[in-house]
Amino acid sequence: MENVKIYLNFFVEYLQIERNYSQYTIVNYVTDIEDFFLFMKEQVILHLEEITYNDTRLYLTQLHKRNYSRKTISRKISSLRSFFKFLVREEKLNENPFSLVSLPKREQKIPQFLYEEEIEKLFSISDCTTPLGQRNQALIEILYGTGIRVSECCAIRLSDIDFYIGTVLVHGKGGKQRYVPFGSYAQDAIEQYIHQGRKILLSKLKTPEEHSYLFVNNRGNPLTDRGVRHVLNEMIKKTSLTLHIHPHMFRHTFATHLLNEGADMRSVQELLGHSHLSSTQVYTHVTKDHLKRIYMSHHPRA
Repeated sequence: MENVKIYLNFFVEYLQIERNYSQYTIVNYVTDIEDFFLFMKEQVILHLEEITYNDTRLYLTQLHKRNYSRKTISRKISSLRSFFKFLVREEKLNENPFSLVSLPKREQKIPQFLYEEEIEKLFSISDCTTPLGQRNQALIEILYGTGIRVSECCAIRLSDIDFYIGTVLVHGKGGKQRYVPFGSYAQDAIEQYIHQGRKILLSKLKTPEEHSYLFVNNRGNPLTDRGVRHVLNEMIKKTSLTLHIHPHMFRHTFATHLLNEGADMRSVQELLGHSHLSSTQVYTHVTKDHLKRIYMSHHPRA
């Protein structure tokens, strides 16, 4: 199975150079493909050319027996389909054994979001006379005000922000970039944090070299995804809210509130940086519930 490892290395180079995928995404691809290689070993399949459609069905059965979720199974099959499609393109194989394998239907989960009164409680909890309080206020204002992913938020540099027109340059998945507007509340919070709190936090850096990342931790280093989760959990503890919050909730809330207020789907898709409209359409389930509540509350014959 020596050629298998060589082909995988070629595929990784393709994902890095041509597709410009993140290291995290590439690791997932490699993990999924290597899992299938173990299956090949168990089935004494020595060469990729020997794989048949029946083998792929058997592998799919094994994944179900391991009690993987439909989402995980879909990802694994999709990774393998891409891998073999690449090999066919490179003329290493004549056909893709996974081309006919149908993906299991994904569970349609309703995105969790915050109600307006819950958001207001979070906005009123920070002590904006302290450096960390200013940072926390700017953080939740930018997360809710733009709907960007937490990884995109942590990657913001000072040069990405244009206060004159109220936009931030967001570095998204796969090296894609987009400009996202933010409102006056976010602008006020960010400006106060940059001119006051951030300078104080940066002064705690052990190394003399400053960096340009917008959000920093209490030691002046760039704030990480994990750090954002910790900040939000600590903020929740100071409120009367009993919910479990995660950073992506702000993204869900951003999209839900926009659609509830009448924003069109295409505009929300562009703001969120979704490649496909289907990714944005999941939020219509939430807005339908919202419309139903309005109907039941106000229609005379409801």
